[in-house]
Amino acid sequence: MKTTSKTIETLRNRLARVESELAEAQRRMPAHSIKPPQMAALLALEDERDTLLEQIKSIGDGDP
Repeated sequence: MKTTSKTIETLRNRLARVESELAEAQRRMPAHSIKPPQMAALLALEDERDTLLEQIKSIGDGDP
């Protein structure tokens, strides 16, 4: 089970980094006239966050 806990720890660390990057991307978003590359970057980070949450949940920890 040590490998599983290391995997969960790795996923949680990556999740924390992605959430930090996501918060920064949201802060940089202008109120109007969002450019497509900015929106694409934001959506990619949200997708990665969702994927990481699903991976953590599927390992059996349940609580990210």
